[in-house]
Amino acid sequence: MWLTLAICSAVLLGVYDVAKKQASRKNGVLDILLFATGITTLFFTPFILSSIFGWHLAEGTRFEIEQGTAKDHLLLAGKAVIVTVSWITGLLGLKHLPITTASTMKATRPVFILLVSLLVFGERLNLLQWTGITVSIAALYMLSVSSRKEGIAFAHNKWVVCMFVAILSGVASAMLDKYIMTWMSPMFAQSWTNLYITIILALTILVSDILNGRREKFHWDWNILLIAVFITVSDYLYFFALSCDGSMLSVVSMLRRSSVVVTFIIGAWLFKENRLKEKALALTLLLAGIAILFAGSN
Repeated sequence: MWLTLAICSAVLLGVYDVAKKQASRKNGVLDILLFATGITTLFFTPFILSSIFGWHLAEGTRFEIEQGTAKDHLLLAGKAVIVTVSWITGLLGLKHLPITTASTMKATRPVFILLVSLLVFGERLNLLQWTGITVSIAALYMLSVSSRKEGIAFAHNKWVVCMFVAILSGVASAMLDKYIMTWMSPMFAQSWTNLYITIILALTILVSDILNGRREKFHWDWNILLIAVFITVSDYLYFFALSCDGSMLSVVSMLRRSSVVVTFIIGAWLFKENRLKEKALALTLLLAGIAILFAGSN
């Protein structure tokens, strides 16, 4: 079941990235994220209030939310900070880079998860894993060459740096997810994390307004509602997959990153981007590298 859940989550995540790219054409990054997470939090509000006041709403179902301990909430608040950093930097990169470039870069997360595991936990890689990493790095190099022809220099472009910050903070979030899913329910983790992210974004915008003065006027975009719906369902399926017995973070992460295929295809058609053959080749090579990593890890 957790494999199916991860694949469904990936498809929704791919469409979610396209909706974010569309929304970023009209509004600033912070506004988009605040409204999207705010709407998502509204979806969960009745269940959160039920948990606080003991209304027993959805009791005995997968939508029931437990109260949780102070430690649980502290962990989720920390996760919210990490996710907020990942979302802000990721959307900045997505806003200013071609979606085919940004989405392919995001697909490298499983590679970085393995590399972080190597550095932090002292894991040793086998031949297949090293081969997978080498192929993935070659794919990134191909992508950088293709992007350079569009005027995007990977080594000096701040939006590329934003994407890498988003990837690394996403890796940290994924590792924390696997840890907390050993005892938290998916609904508890997702609902409270979204609430904390909404609070963090609101405070960030408030401080930004105080320091920098008036911002650009917000324009409502129905893509923001799509963002909220797609990420809510995608994240729920993701948390549910991680909570299943026998689920593997490396496999779930790899399957979820396959969302890049959906993003690449829809984004290429919708935004009429250039050098698609070169980017598609880099994407294919990257997915092959991730597949080799997966084979070497099992």
